[in-house]
Amino acid sequence: MADLQPPEPPTPPDLGSLTYARALSELEAILAQLEDDTLDVDRLAERVARAAALIRLCRKRIADTRMEVERIVADLDGTDAGSGPGGG
Repeated sequence: MADLQPPEPPTPPDLGSLTYARALSELEAILAQLEDDTLDVDRLAERVARAAALIRLCRKRIADTRMEVERIVADLDGTDAGSGPGGG
């Protein structure tokens, strides 16, 4: 008898290779599957685990970017303070 299970979806990209935009897009696709009840119950835990990993990735990218922006702004503030009247 033939196996009637749906074909396996392609392996998702490794998290390290994803851009923030691509991770967010994949996360939105998983959310749509969950909302539309189109996700096979046998894959539910796998997709939720992937979504959790994507959320952690996005949060880390946001935190890293925030720290970088704060560092850049602090460098600007330090540069500006020394270039005013009486400074330098």
